[in-house]
Amino acid sequence: MNESLWEFLIHRLPDIGKAFQEHLIIASTAMLLGCLVAIPVGVGLAGNRIKWINSIVFTVASVLQTVPSLALLALLIPLLGIGTTPAILALFLYSLMPLLRNTYSGFQAVDPDVLEAARGMGYNTTQRLFKIQLPLAFPYIMTGIRVTTVYIINWTTLAALIGAGGLGQLILTGLAVNMKTMVITGALVAVLLALLVDFLFGKLERIVSNRMKVQVAADPG
Repeated sequence: MNESLWEFLIHRLPDIGKAFQEHLIIASTAMLLGCLVAIPVGVGLAGNRIKWINSIVFTVASVLQTVPSLALLALLIPLLGIGTTPAILALFLYSLMPLLRNTYSGFQAVDPDVLEAARGMGYNTTQRLFKIQLPLAFPYIMTGIRVTTVYIINWTTLAALIGAGGLGQLILTGLAVNMKTMVITGALVAVLLALLVDFLFGKLERIVSNRMKVQVAADPG
C-alpha cells in the first residue's frame, strides 16, 4: 500500500492498460455515435425553413445536456442494466448538444452571397454542400468534436459507477482501499488522454482545414 507511484505503474501496468482500453472504447464509441447522429442532423437543421422543428430538436438536446450525469446513469440502469451499454448511451446523449450546436452554427455562418454565386454557376445542392458549405463550416464542426471529446473522456470516469470499467475503476478502487497512487494514476491517465486527443484533433483540424480552403479557392468563382 505504501509503494511509490512509479512502483505502482510498473507492478500494475496490465491493469492500467486494461482500464485505459476500456475507457478508450467507451469514449470513442459514444463520440462516434454522437457524430453520426448530431452532425447530419445539424446540417439538416441549418437548411431547414420550419423553425419550430429546429426549436424542438435543440430543446430536447438541451434538456439531455442539463440532466446530471449520475441521475442519467441511474435512469438508464432499469432499462439497460449495468455495464458498458448504458454508459455509452449516456455519453452519447451528452455529446449531442455541443456537436449539434457547432455544426448548425458552422453552416449558418457560411456567407449567403457565396452560396448564391455557386448557385448561379450551376452548382446543385449536393455540390454546394460538399464543395462550399462543408469546407467553410469544418472549423466549427471540428471545434465541437474536440471540445466534446475532451468532456466525454472526462465523463467516462463515471462509467465505473455502473460497472463499465475504465480509468474511473482505478479511482473508485483507490478511494475504497485508501490507495492514493491508484487514484492519482487513474486521474492522471484520463487527463493525459484528453490532452493527447485534443492535441491530435487540433493537428488534424489544421491539416484538413488548409486542404479544404485550397479546394474552395480552386473552385471557379
